Amino acid sequence: MFNVVRALYFTSRFYISFLIVIILFIISYNYALLFPISQGVLGLFLALTMVDVFILFLVNGEIKAERKFNRRLSLGDDNHIEIILSSSYTIQVNTVVIDELPDVLQIRNNQEHLNFLPGQKQTISYSIRPVRRGVYKWTKVNVFVSSMLQFAERRFAIGEEIEAHCYPSIIQMKGQELKVFSKTAVFQGIKKIRRLGNNNEFEQIKNYVQGDDYRTVNWKATSRRGELMVNQYQDERSQQVYCVIDKSRSMRLPFDGMTLLDYSINAALSMSNIILRKGDKAGLITFSDKLGARVAAERNSGQLAKIMEVLYRQKTEFLDPNFERLYYGTRNYIKGRSLLLLFTNFESANAMSRTISIFRRLNQQHLLVVVFFENSGLNEQSKMDVSNINDIYKKTISAKFALEKEGIVRELSKYGIQSILTRPENLSVVVINKYLEMKSRGML
Repeated sequence: MFNVVRALYFTSRFYISFLIVIILFIISYNYALLFPISQGVLGLFLALTMVDVFILFLVNGEIKAERKFNRRLSLGDDNHIEIILSSSYTIQVNTVVIDELPDVLQIRNNQEHLNFLPGQKQTISYSIRPVRRGVYKWTKVNVFVSSMLQFAERRFAIGEEIEAHCYPSIIQMKGQELKVFSKTAVFQGIKKIRRLGNNNEFEQIKNYVQGDDYRTVNWKATSRRGELMVNQYQDERSQQVYCVIDKSRSMRLPFDGMTLLDYSINAALSMSNIILRKGDKAGLITFSDKLGARVAAERNSGQLAKIMEVLYRQKTEFLDPNFERLYYGTRNYIKGRSLLLLFTNFESANAMSRTISIFRRLNQQHLLVVVFFENSGLNEQSKMDVSNINDIYKKTISAKFALEKEGIVRELSKYGIQSILTRPENLSVVVINKYLEMKSRGML
């Protein structure tokens, strides 16, 4: 009996009807002729309510639900979720389905209204966009069932608590991989760059077939075998590439619900996948005021999973970055010349000028690429239409900061340091293009 009471809810139609009955009884005190009518309406109201409750609780039937989705969510992407519902009622019922989403999503408008015929199955699909890494908990699927009378509702709380972990974007990683290795990549933002120079290594000697470059003919092997032989080359491989991620407070700046650190983490995962697919060794270093997590550059089957797990656990620190500590850490930790993709952020030329000497030393030992971000809000404000002196002031200051970012790029270039200035949403594509360009030019 207690479970029935706990599962019983009354609808707005019930309360409106109840209010009408009360109003009729109040009026009937002054007009005696209306009293029998009020009693009749009250009896009809109680009868309909009892019939509705009888249909919902005493007639055999229930609603079942099954939630389906990938338990490994992708950060910053639309993750699709399906709820498969089935009715075992022998009559038509109306339902309101409310999925109890994780609190961190802060979604309030997740109701779905469905009508079920006897024995019918239906599917609800929706998407969520998580903007924080970590654990997301789903609890019950609440289904409120009502008959055609719609005076009462029966609540079904279906399912158990489900945990899903939000990782750096796997969807984005797979998408970038498809673009890089697809023939249509030029239309997807990935540049196809013609190979310059000669950074190939010898693989084998083989028989000449039509179409082989005649410049690769091996005349000694040809004379010994009595048939035309050519040298076959392959891309130079097993070069070390490290994604170096700044976790300091400057990387906590938000953009479209995510921090710059999260954008960098997504890009680092996509970049590591491309590095491994291209035959190079992928590694990872994080730092703030001190060195953080480190994954040695390797090329094995479990390297990408190891990098993903380390990226999943990274959090923003609230201190200034210590680039000098990074320099000494890389000198002791990284053996051999490597490509360093440094994800950081500078809001002013003064902040960069304090670290330029360290960048120059890093660039002498390794090939350094400094990746930092445009301030999208200031860029948009620098292009706004002005109507008063206040707008002119805002536009001028915004344009000044935007030009200062471009000045940082020129300053780094003056010392032979590669750099990337990009919007956060374009980060992965731009960094991958830079890697492919440097590889094609034999700079690694």
